[in-house]
Amino acid sequence: MPLTTASAVTFFYALGYPIGVLAVTAMAPMAALVLRFALAATILAVWAVVAKAPWPRGAQLGHVVVVGLLIQAVQFCCCYEAFQLGSPAVLCAVVIAMNPVATAIMAAVFLGEPLGRQRVAALALGVVAVLAACARRLTCTHGLDPVIVLLGVALLGLSAGGVYQQRFCAGVDFRTMSAMQNAVALIPAAVLALLTPFTVHDVRQAAIAIGGMVLLNATLAVSLYVRAINAHGAAAVAMLFAVIPAVAGLMSWLILGQRPDVGVGVGLVLGGLACWLSGRGARARRTAAANAGRRPELMAAASADQRMEVPCGPPSSVRG
Repeated sequence: MPLTTASAVTFFYALGYPIGVLAVTAMAPMAALVLRFALAATILAVWAVVAKAPWPRGAQLGHVVVVGLLIQAVQFCCCYEAFQLGSPAVLCAVVIAMNPVATAIMAAVFLGEPLGRQRVAALALGVVAVLAACARRLTCTHGLDPVIVLLGVALLGLSAGGVYQQRFCAGVDFRTMSAMQNAVALIPAAVLALLTPFTVHDVRQAAIAIGGMVLLNATLAVSLYVRAINAHGAAAVAMLFAVIPAVAGLMSWLILGQRPDVGVGVGLVLGGLACWLSGRGARARRTAAANAGRRPELMAAASADQRMEVPCGPPSSVRG
């Protein structure tokens, strides 16, 4: 993946966490998501029409709908509800950063990709990283913490959506896919908004947060994310989550004044190491597979060269 693509996806995706907290503190979370999905779907649909991008049809359309429900609806509905319950932006980023590990497991289960020792070690480190990041909440909460449950479901939605997209939606244009994902996610968000109170606490902050969320995160970041998966695969894009939490933590400190505690700091380090191990294992597996695929060709070429060898000198009987 080019550095410019990786940097853009990382920055704009990380920016979505503090902006999401700003939006939820200014208005009801589902109302914020309704505005996010509706405005982003409109902007992306206009962009797709102007660019004359092809729209998915038939079975491919159904696959795009499934991806939209997983990546957009499940992930953001759960994250925004967690924000309302008091989850810091960086805690959400750390849990979601386990996307590479969760993606590796799902790819092994559903796509038949082997895990390997390094990726198993990454899984173990990822679990420890999440536990460390959530340690403060777990020790202060008696029983099951709904914030941790919501963030865990959000992680599963993002990871499952990325694997599903790689398997079934590789050829779909990123503009039409992003537009349809937001449009599909609007339906469950609107239903949840009707079932919850519609409140706006700060009109000015809500307008700024929604504008930044729609333009920078829902439109630009998600489009870059979708396009990167199509171009480089879900596993490569998921590796960016090794640095996204650190960037999100810095932005949350600057924008919201939220300092990460010691547990979150440990989670950032271990989570980054887990993502690095997961990516290293994936690269080693791809290299081994590529070498195994080339070996028969090399052997065939060598045998062909041997058959075509011509003696350079006269026969031994002539030399005497």
